[in-house]
Amino acid sequence: MKWVYKTKFNPDGTIQKQKARLAAKGYSQQPKIDYSETFAPVTRLDTIRAVIALATQREWNIYQMDVKLAFLNGVFEEEIYVEQPQGLINKGNEGKALRLKKTLYGLKEAPQAWYSKIDQYFIDQGFKRSKSKPTLYIKAQGQYHLIVSLYVDDLIYTRNNLEMMKEFKEDMMKTFEMNDLGLMNYFLGIEVKQQEDSIFIFQKKYIAVLLKKFKIYDCKLFATPLVLNEATKR
Repeated sequence: MKWVYKTKFNPDGTIQKQKARLAAKGYSQQPKIDYSETFAPVTRLDTIRAVIALATQREWNIYQMDVKLAFLNGVFEEEIYVEQPQGLINKGNEGKALRLKKTLYGLKEAPQAWYSKIDQYFIDQGFKRSKSKPTLYIKAQGQYHLIVSLYVDDLIYTRNNLEMMKEFKEDMMKTFEMNDLGLMNYFLGIEVKQQEDSIFIFQKKYIAVLLKKFKIYDCKLFATPLVLNEATKR
């Protein structure tokens, strides 16, 4: 076991929150002895762009939530034991190990256990999983639709019915410990500005990080002219 510390930043570089997690040293697990299946799908950026394009066309707002300590929600099928963590050792039982009833960060099978949990939740709530995009879920009630795209513990959702959205958010809050982040503004490195008739996406922070990495952040700007209305030559 070990403690892992991480600082999460806002798009403008300011600190959003500082997190401390107790993680297992999963690198010591042996395949086919300590675990078998570990695969868990994640959202592709083209799926995110498709959701943004659809919301823009229909003039829908996109909202965002994240699950607090998502990997602690998965349930184990195997027996997993860990040493007592530093700072939480039970006096008089120093030589004993702890059996995990739920998954823990750092374990090889934790992502798959979490995905199985959230996937079953969506299915039970009447969502249909996309056949080609396993982290995209759609719930239809007549002419009303609710669309959810999941990336590990972060999710975005949009709809054409406020009541469906309200019910979905309330039930998610009740089932999992969630952070309601309101309108989508920063997701997977993409910065988002939503207006009444448009949604603008950009990566100002990402570009700034790259420029600083290669030490050209303060370089001189030079205009690159582009010939307009010129036919493409093949």
